[in-house]
Amino acid sequence: MRRKSDLPSKDCAFCGLPFTWRKKWERDWDNVKYCSERCRRSAKNAG
Repeated sequence: MRRKSDLPSKDCAFCGLPFTWRKKWERDWDNVKYCSERCRRSAKNAG
């Protein structure tokens, strides 16, 4: 089992907060830009 601190992380493109890898993003980690659905929707509406 891995510790959360060992997982890769990124900064959200909208809010700038760091977020860590999740199992559901396993196949698409390179394309994940936002920490949440809320940030993804807000970025789409803002720009």
